[in-house]
Order: sequence, then C-alpha cells, then structure tokens
Amino acid sequence: MTYQETIQYLYDRLPVFHQIGADAYKPGLDKSFRMMAKLGNPQTKYKTIHVGGTNGKGSVSHFLSAVLQLAGYKVGLYTSPHLVDFGERIRVNGKMVKKQFVVDFVENNKDYFSTIEPSFFEATMALAFDYFAEEKVDVAIIEVGLGGRLDSTNIIEPELSVITNISPDHTQFLGDTLDKIAAEKAGIIKANTPVVIGEAVELTKSVFLEKAKKENAPIFFAQNTQKIDYISEVNGKTQVKSSNFGTLEVGLMGEYQLKNVATVLETITQLRKIGFNIPDEAVRAGLSRVVELTGLQGRWQILQKNPTVVMDTGHNQAGVEFVVNQLKRQNFKTLHFVFGMVNDKDITSVLSMLPQNAKYYFTAANSPRSLPPEQLKTQAEKAELKGDAFSSVAEAVKSALASAEKEDFIFIGGSNFVVGEALKLF
Repeated sequence: MTYQETIQYLYDRLPVFHQIGADAYKPGLDKSFRMMAKLGNPQTKYKTIHVGGTNGKGSVSHFLSAVLQLAGYKVGLYTSPHLVDFGERIRVNGKMVKKQFVVDFVENNKDYFSTIEPSFFEATMALAFDYFAEEKVDVAIIEVGLGGRLDSTNIIEPELSVITNISPDHTQFLGDTLDKIAAEKAGIIKANTPVVIGEAVELTKSVFLEKAKKENAPIFFAQNTQKIDYISEVNGKTQVKSSNFGTLEVGLMGEYQLKNVATVLETITQLRKIGFNIPDEAVRAGLSRVVELTGLQGRWQILQKNPTVVMDTGHNQAGVEFVVNQLKRQNFKTLHFVFGMVNDKDITSVLSMLPQNAKYYFTAANSPRSLPPEQLKTQAEKAELKGDAFSSVAEAVKSALASAEKEDFIFIGGSNFVVGEALKLF
C-alpha cells in the first residue's frame, strides 16, 4: 500500500473517534498492553512525560517539546487529533513520522489488528511508541487522548505527569461534574511520580490532592508557584513577565496562553529537580520558537492581513471563552465568524457565549459527527446570532473573504475539523 492507502486503511478498518464519536471510544488498557507486549514494549525504552487535561494540553506538549529539543534532547511528541496530515500526530524533533515507517508498521501488524480490533487511536499510539523506540528518542511527550484513567496512553510509566486544567467536555464519557471529570484526569497520576497541575479550583484541587496522597506522588500547582503577567502582543508573539524567568516572548498569540506558560515553567522546574538539564536559554528560545520547532498549528493562528483572518481550535466552553476574550482585544470594523461544531458538544452553552454583533457563516466539516449547518443556524438564532448556512467549510470561508473589507476581521473555528479544512485553503 502507498502512504495514502495506508492512512485510508486505518480510517476504514478501525473505529475513529473524530469521525463516529462514541462508537469508537474503547476505554480500557488491555488492548494497549497486548499490542505493546507484541511489539516488545517499546514505550519502556525511553523516558516519557504524560500530559492530560481538558484544554491546553496540546500547547503545553508542544512548548515542552520545543524547550527540550533546544536543551539537547531528542524528543518524541505524540498528540491528537491532526489538522491536515496524519503525520502531525507523531513527531521527532518537530519532524513528522516517516511515511515509509507508517506503511511498514501497518503492513506488519494489520493481521494482528484484525485479531484484537483496536481503535484508531490505540493503533496510532502503538505506531508512535514503536517509532520513538526506532528513532531512539531520549524522551517522549505523550498527550492523553480522552480522559486519563482509562485512556490507552496510560500504560506508560512517566518521569512526570501534567494535568493542565479541568472543564466540562466529553461529559458522556468522563462525568457531568468537575470533580468526576477531575477523577478521570487524575488517573494519570502514578506512584512516586511528580505531577504538575496547571490550574485547579477548590473542587478539583481536592480530587488531585487525594489521588496524589494515595500514590505518594509529589504534587505542584503552577497557579501558586508561577506568576505570569501579560505585557503585549508584538509581531505575532505574546510578551509576558514571569516572576521566576523574567520577560519572555511566547510564540503563540493570545492572553489565554499565560496559563499554559505557567504550567510549562513549573513542569520545567520539576524536570530539573529530577535530573533534566534544561538551561534558561533553552526555555526562552523554546517558548519563542515553538511553532518553528514543532509545527504546531491552529492556536490563534493568523493566516493573513487586510482583512485579518485568524483560526483557533478552541471548541468547548472553556476554549470558546478564551477565543471570545481574545476577540474583545482586537480592532476591526466588522467581525465575520466562520463557525461549525460537532453534534456531541454542549452546543447551546457554546452558542450563548458567542458575540451577537458578528456576521455568521454556519458550516460543517466533512465528518459524520458535524452538526448540519441548517440545524446549527436554527440553534444559533435562538441565541440571537445571525448569519447564513454553507454546506462546506470552503464555501463559508470563500463567502466571508468576499464579503469582508480590509478593516474587517474573519475568525474561523468551532471544531478541529473546521480549522483543519480551512487550513488547506490558505
């Protein structure tokens, strides 16, 4: 099979969460342990850092990868989902997985896949862990797929765990209250292994403290130890002031990155304590050059000017809140909002948060989980959001560009899939 045929095989033969939702969700670690055993347990051949949480875990994972790369480590990075190319999920020092490795791995293991029937995520994770061993990485940063306790990545024994924050998302799987969700996320806290918590409220903090005590795991709350103040945004980057690291330039736009930066800085502080050699200069340059070093996309990403076009992958209540707050900081004549959602999110709550003084272009990505544009428009009208429905992301973006004047602002978001399809247009 060619590379594209191999990727299509994975989509066609294995349950894919981002395409079919709940039917693809297979909680539990048994299949992961079995696949790893068959492969010779590659995940034990390098150090790992486990990153979970509701929002920010992708940004935190990429920041850590950039910093560790500049500190001289060979770094594997496993994240999900991808926006444009499957290879975005699996990187070594920022470079996507070699296509021939993907082809060979699937060819060598597809009979076994037919036997144990893993999910797409489980098979992809096995591929990533095997690739990192093949590439002889020093450390791999592993982003949790969904939840934590029963997520297939939870088979690793990391040097350190990170939980960015807790907010309502995937409540049908993780629970309908913050403490229930926190308990699932806290499942990645391991015995005698330090854990960094990026942000916690009283309800979730008590859950983390209880789990850490049970596991005898040292626990550190970044919001208590790392004070980060916003300064400004200059030339596509955010300047911040850290109480421990001084003035820093962050290579991602958005004031909402402050919490992610605090989490990263506390993680680096704890990694140093357990033997990682991470110079301050690597921290500074890694934060600034994160996009260049890791290929991260979709985080308040500016695609063009006159009119300004920005996209962001924020897709749940907390993510949309960050987006709305960032929009309030912008100067424009008219706001054009290209927007689509999947059908298993809390759509009513998200719509109630969106600005009413915008022109909306309701659309749907090419995914079975996407909410049809006309239905989205109908629900949006109840929140007093006005606009038109478009059958594809390309049509919605094209219409917004045609309607916008130079002084206008076009935002594209609502789901990872909308952002991924829009990226291809630019």
